[in-house]
Amino acid sequence: MNISYRYLALGSLLLARLATAQASTALPADAEVRRILSDRLGARQASAGIVVGIIEPSGRRVVTCGSLDKDDKRPLNGDTVFEIGSATKVFTSLLLADAAQRGEVALTDPVSKYLPPEVKVPERGGKKITLQDLATHTSGLPRVPTNLLPKDPANPYADYTVQQLYDFLSTYQLPRDIGSQYEYSNLGVGLLGHALSRRAGMTYEALLRARITEPLRMPGTVITLSDTLKRRLAVGHDAEAKAVANWDLPTLAGAGAIRSTANDLLSLLSVALGETKSSLAPAMASMLAVRRPTGTPGLEIALGWHVFATAGGHEIVWHNGGTGGYRSFIAYDAKSKTGVVVLTNMFTNAGVDDIGRRLLDPSAPLAKPAKEEVKVDPKQLEKLVGRYELMPGFVLTVTREAEHLFAQATGQPRFEIYASGDHDFFLKAVDAQITFQTDDQGRATGLVLHQNGADRPGKRIEGAAPAAKEHKEVKVDPAIFDRYTGRYSLTPQFVITITREGDHLFLQATAQPKFELFAEGARDFFLKVVDAQITFQDDQGRANGLVLHQNGADQPAKRMEDLAPGHR
Repeated sequence: MNISYRYLALGSLLLARLATAQASTALPADAEVRRILSDRLGARQASAGIVVGIIEPSGRRVVTCGSLDKDDKRPLNGDTVFEIGSATKVFTSLLLADAAQRGEVALTDPVSKYLPPEVKVPERGGKKITLQDLATHTSGLPRVPTNLLPKDPANPYADYTVQQLYDFLSTYQLPRDIGSQYEYSNLGVGLLGHALSRRAGMTYEALLRARITEPLRMPGTVITLSDTLKRRLAVGHDAEAKAVANWDLPTLAGAGAIRSTANDLLSLLSVALGETKSSLAPAMASMLAVRRPTGTPGLEIALGWHVFATAGGHEIVWHNGGTGGYRSFIAYDAKSKTGVVVLTNMFTNAGVDDIGRRLLDPSAPLAKPAKEEVKVDPKQLEKLVGRYELMPGFVLTVTREAEHLFAQATGQPRFEIYASGDHDFFLKAVDAQITFQTDDQGRATGLVLHQNGADRPGKRIEGAAPAAKEHKEVKVDPAIFDRYTGRYSLTPQFVITITREGDHLFLQATAQPKFELFAEGARDFFLKVVDAQITFQDDQGRANGLVLHQNGADQPAKRMEDLAPGHR
C-alpha cells in the first residue's frame, strides 16, 4: 500500500506543447505510419496493438500494427473495439451542446436544476455550478470524489453508486471560486452526463445512442458490448503487457465509459470537419465557441475539447483518454481539414498522443522509444545492491533475487527495475529511470532517480536498513471503534475513510484499496501491509481528527462529516 496523493484517472491532460510550426496538409503515407507504430510497440506487438485512423481531403484510411491479444492473432482493423476512456468527455459535451441547441437546457443552467431537490450541490460566493462549468473543468470539483472507495482497484468506478455521488455533493466544500481555475475532473463530467440523462429521462447510454451514435451511424460506439462487439474487442494490457480487466462506470459514465472504433470516431471527426452533413453540425460547432484558459500558454478548454493554437495560425482540437488497459487520442485541424484517431490496447504513461500530433504536424516530436531490456551479469547486479538516501527519511533500497533487481522506496511497494545498460535501469510500472554511479570496481556509490522531469541524486549509505519499529497488536474493546469511524481529510481531494466491520477496523484512502488497522493502544493503530500508523485525536469520546505517520512525516487530518448510513 502507498498512502499518497494519487488518484485513479481516466486519462490526463496533455501538457506538452504542440509543435508551433504550421501543420502540413499532407499526412504521412501508410508505410511511414506503420513504421512509427512498429517502433512504438516493439516486442509488445505479440500481445498488443495500435490502430490509426486518418481523415483528410482525399478520404479516409486506417493503418494498424500488432495484436488483439497474445493468443488472438486476428488482424486489427478499423472496426476493432477499444475502451476510449476520457475521450468519452467529447461525447458528453456534444450531448450538452445538442440539448442546448434543442432548447432543452441552457449552458448557464445550474446542475442542481437537474438533480433531486434533496441533493445539495456545493456553492461558493453566491454562485452555483453550471453545466458549462462542468464541461470546461472549472467547477471547483476535484478530479475524483473523495468517497470513491473501490472494492476492486482494477475496476475502480464499478461500485460507485448514485447515492454515493449525491452524498459527496451534499457534503463537499469547494476550495476555490467557481469558474476561477481549470482543474481536470472526471467527477465533474461524470456528473454532467448524469444530469443530462436525468433531463432526457433515459440512461446515459440510451441518450448517447439516440442523439449521437444512431444519427451518425456509429454502430461500434457503445457502453454495453453485444456478443458481436465482444468478439471484436481488443484485450486491454498494462505497461508490462499483462492482460487487465475492462472498466465499468455505471454512475460516472459520461466521464469515460464508452467503447468505440477507429471507423466510428472518424465519422465523428467527419462532422467536425464539415465533410459529413448532420443535424449535429451546429452543436459541434458551438462546442468551440466557449473558451476558458487552462493555465498552459496557448492551450484552452472548450466544451469537452482542448484547443491549442499553433504559431502557423492553425488550431489543433483534441482529447485523449486512458483506462487500465487502453489509451486513446482524437484530434482534428479544421483549417487543413485533417483529423486523426489513435487507439491502443496497452496502457502507458506516455500514451499515443505524440503519434497523433506527429501525423497532424510532421515537425511535432515523437516520444522517446521505450527502453529495451538487456541482460546484465548477476555479479554486476550484486554490486548495485544497497541503500540510497534521496532525502532524510526517504531511502531507495535496491535488492537482488537471482537475475532480477528490485527497488523499494521508504513506505512504498517494491518494483522490479530492468536494465537498459550496465548502469541504467528503468521501471515498467511508472515512468521512472535509475542511473547508478560506480567506482573503479563497479560498485555503486550513488544513484540518480529520473522521474517527472527531475533528477534526484541519492548517496549510498552503508549498513543494513534500520529495523522497523516493532508494532505489537493488543486487544481493545471493539466498542471504541465507533468513536473513530468517519472520514478524515488530509487535503480537500484526499480523504481517509475509517470503517468498522464487527471487531475489525479498516482504513481506505481515496481511490485505493481497503486495509485492516490493528490496535497497539486505545488511540494508536498500525498497518501490516506497509510501515504506516494512525493516531486518533479523541474529543470527549469521539475522534475529531487523526495523524498519519509515514515516511518520517506526521500528517494531520481533520474529521469530516459522519459516514452515511450503511457505510459504518
